[in-house]
Amino acid sequence: MALLHQFSMEKHTVTYRSMLLQSDRIVHNQIVVSEFGTLAFPDPCKNIFECFMSKFEMPAMTDNTNVNYVQCKGDYYISTETNFMNKVDTETLEKTEKVEWNRFIAVNGATACLHYDPDGTAYNMGNLRGTCFCYNVIWVPPEKVDLGETIHGAQAIRSIASAEKMKPSNNHSFGMTRNYIIFIEQPLKMNMWKITSKIQEKAFSDGVSWEPYNTWFRLVNKPTGALLSGMHCSKPFVTFHQINAFEDQGCVVIDLCCQDNGRSLEVYHLQNLRKAGEGLDQVYNSVARSFPKFVLPLNVSLNAPEGENLSLLPHSLASVVKQADRKDPCSHENLHCEDLEEEGSIEFPQISYGQFSQKYHFLYVCGFLHLVVDSLIKFDVVNKTLKVWREDGFCPSEPVFVPVPGAIEEDVGVILSVVITPNQDETNFLLVMDAKNFEELGRAEVPVQMPYGFHLMRQPQGLKRL
Repeated sequence: MALLHQFSMEKHTVTYRSMLLQSDRIVHNQIVVSEFGTLAFPDPCKNIFECFMSKFEMPAMTDNTNVNYVQCKGDYYISTETNFMNKVDTETLEKTEKVEWNRFIAVNGATACLHYDPDGTAYNMGNLRGTCFCYNVIWVPPEKVDLGETIHGAQAIRSIASAEKMKPSNNHSFGMTRNYIIFIEQPLKMNMWKITSKIQEKAFSDGVSWEPYNTWFRLVNKPTGALLSGMHCSKPFVTFHQINAFEDQGCVVIDLCCQDNGRSLEVYHLQNLRKAGEGLDQVYNSVARSFPKFVLPLNVSLNAPEGENLSLLPHSLASVVKQADRKDPCSHENLHCEDLEEEGSIEFPQISYGQFSQKYHFLYVCGFLHLVVDSLIKFDVVNKTLKVWREDGFCPSEPVFVPVPGAIEEDVGVILSVVITPNQDETNFLLVMDAKNFEELGRAEVPVQMPYGFHLMRQPQGLKRL
């Protein structure tokens, strides 16, 4: 069950509170709706005949929104990758309303990670099952017409057909620039027969498989909803989080955290996590990691010679080669420097949101020297230098950058991270760091046990974490 956390900072005092989300997935202390890796128990309130007949129904989607905090029209929601979001009161952390995307637009589910225009307009990617599976670009207006609105007025501004009808791509997020949505159709596939069939009694994760063919980039014009006709592809990879994307000299540039092998999810199966010593090292070392930059040209001339590099950015090593079928293969530029490679894999990337959809200089990210997070890293993507915070026995969460009001330099502000430890003799704490020199300014210790969380959101009244 999702656990919401809140750190409130005011007048040199930090206050912590937490709240379990009251979802409908628990009945008489049993899970009755399957989660990503957990197969549900039969509903204890049903008789034998009802349990048998339920095998022929579409499986219910969980409303246990345990991944991210998002904003729509000034309100805060907690989200996951199903059809539901839960609106929360940020003062009490109590759920006030359950919202279903498909009451407003034709989708069966949506990603947990929204993006925003400066005016508050929100964008998301949804999916729709049917005779042909498709992905929908979702637009949510920035303001309410009536006070009681949630995501009223949401529209699907473009549908993108899946390359395979019954094996669509599994996506956690997407990229966005000022004028374009970047959808990455990766070969981490969802077998819809396994996922939607209760007869097979499979958890959602059992229907996800790595099928290493090409990864495709699809670009949608935000103002018009037009899908660009050219298609860019690369060697197979899987990504969960995009670092940033921006437009430069007629190209879209996108930086990613990704793995070359989509079986990385299998690393976190319990049978692997229970290993120790060399066996655990072998599991971790099996995950191939990369930190690539792709350059995607926007306007490709039909008269451009085949085999020509279409990238217009001389300062980038990334390339795109023109093909007759307009399915142009991309080669990325690796942003890893040797020092960063020594810090292991990286995930949960954050930048100053003032640089979102623009050229940027600094990345803040979690480092994994093993299967769990053990460091925070500030990486200079221009000069390829880094600074690291690490404390033995502690696991920091996704870093959040808070700018100093009115600051001109990109890294003038503080970094916030919730740091936990399995050591019963130590205390969890909220870490505050100077973003420029990446040195600790202080910590607020929390004398309670808490699990590791995914994403955080800062608002003027405090820090929210799932």
